[in-house]
Amino acid sequence: MYSHDTYGLGHIRRSMAIASHLRRKGVNILILTGSPLAGRFSSPEGVDFVRIPGMIKRTNEEYLPLSIKINAKHALNIRRNIIIATAKAFQPHLFIVDKAPMGLKREVIPTLKWLKRRLPKTQTILGLRDIMDDAESTRRDWREKGVYEVLEQYYSEIWVYGNKDFYDPIAEYEIPPEISRKMVFTGYIPRVIPKKQAMASIRKEERIAPGEKLVLVTTGGGGDGYPLMDAYLTMAERMRSPGFRTIMISGPFMPRPERELIARRAARLGIKFYHFYRRMEQLLGIADVAVTMGGYNTTCEILYQGKPSLVAPREVPRLEQRIRAEVLSGKKLIEFLPWSEMNPDSLKEKLHALLENPEPYRQAMRTFPFTGLDVITGRLESFCGGNPIRRDSGKSPSAPCDPLELF
Repeated sequence: MYSHDTYGLGHIRRSMAIASHLRRKGVNILILTGSPLAGRFSSPEGVDFVRIPGMIKRTNEEYLPLSIKINAKHALNIRRNIIIATAKAFQPHLFIVDKAPMGLKREVIPTLKWLKRRLPKTQTILGLRDIMDDAESTRRDWREKGVYEVLEQYYSEIWVYGNKDFYDPIAEYEIPPEISRKMVFTGYIPRVIPKKQAMASIRKEERIAPGEKLVLVTTGGGGDGYPLMDAYLTMAERMRSPGFRTIMISGPFMPRPERELIARRAARLGIKFYHFYRRMEQLLGIADVAVTMGGYNTTCEILYQGKPSLVAPREVPRLEQRIRAEVLSGKKLIEFLPWSEMNPDSLKEKLHALLENPEPYRQAMRTFPFTGLDVITGRLESFCGGNPIRRDSGKSPSAPCDPLELF
């Protein structure tokens, strides 16, 4: 699996969710990632990481090394060489590329070419989130960069981790038939449901009293999350007796001066603040309402756990979060607050409405389909010739398909 990970947490968490599902006896999974946080996530047996130098986005087209102080071109050369060297050594039966068809600055193209030439039986998969960006920007970007040609030439299949009835990229991005025939809509990727015992432990740890309501404010990676946290804290500063508790998680990529300012203001209000939280699903599990920016990863987590949420999506550098929020709001799955209308008063109004009447959102989420991992398993079975894939698979009568012969 390849995940370029230049910004935020969504890519590595999505890759980990899929890898955790695919692992079974006889299967080894390597995740190539530029995330500096890869080591903070527990790695289950059969799954490991190959860390490539991290890059950080300066603009939509400019990336700089995250930690090492070398020329950006030099850093990209190192990444490209590590990726293809790993593929040559590991010789995968399945290669899943997350979101970026060509990788960062075309860095995965040499590997795709090598696999096609030297390992033609390897299944090459592009995994796309439900929405990339607005239709016009995506079409223009894909035309200028030659993405359509790459999709046609180098990928066996394209998995879309979303619901076509909610948003249809084939129509929106004008994907031609020779490419759309490769597309499989998996549905959304489910996440972990924390155990009751674990959530009880977290409530005790955070000193949340029985019956006390909790609001969780999280901005994902946090690189652009300061305005939401600033508005929320201003709201809290104006409220003498809010009637609920708050926990805030800035995300590890919020700039340090902003993060420290948020932490100081939160402390004065008695609000618990973290810049990173490893057991995010457990914290979300004890929350009554989540306030987020609505990235793909966070959206999957709140919908899968059935948590009423107030979503204030960013609108730059891409409109992906805004479009998703509008779609889900139209299905009554979330409460949507446009970024341009976000202020302490609007936050207070919508938050109180959610806390007082969460049931309509909970009802809508109960029927929301999470078919992503089931469909992915089905695709692997098709590569295996139709034989079912089992978690206890091996060379036994109950597992007719040897995982090492899947492809």
